[in-house]
Amino acid sequence: MQNSTAPRTIALLTALAAAAALGVAYGSERWGGLVPCALCLVERWPYRIVIVLGLLAAVIPNGLGRIVLTGAILALLAGAGVAAIHVGVEFHWWPSPLPECAAPHIGGASLADRLASMPDRPSKPCDDPTFLIPGLPVSMAALNMLFALVFAAILAISLFRHRSRR
Repeated sequence: MQNSTAPRTIALLTALAAAAALGVAYGSERWGGLVPCALCLVERWPYRIVIVLGLLAAVIPNGLGRIVLTGAILALLAGAGVAAIHVGVEFHWWPSPLPECAAPHIGGASLADRLASMPDRPSKPCDDPTFLIPGLPVSMAALNMLFALVFAAILAISLFRHRSRR
């Protein structure tokens, strides 16, 4: 019985952990007043993919579910890679790969032209780190990178341990 439920439990916990990561991001925007930059928005996509893969792995046969969860590990590692790029941009080690990351250039001859060229909502440059915990000099991008790496490692260990018990 445990062999049939453990992969499904791992899959559901995977989807829940990915949803929690997105929940922290959305909560920091909604209640914390933080504005995400373009790279922050890209960093969320791997978690969306992991949610789908986790839910899919929970409903398909265990053998295929393991393969799908391996895909979730790869998505998490890709997310950690994007977060690492973001951390490098924050430290000014390299420029952002996204043109949306630069602060908007507002120009024009008159005040009306300048107002017309302003974006609808304020954007945040990607090289301006956002700190979730005051006093802790670790940006949200760095926290995301660490979370994605630990999440991928825990998922890989869980899959390996379950396989070795069979």
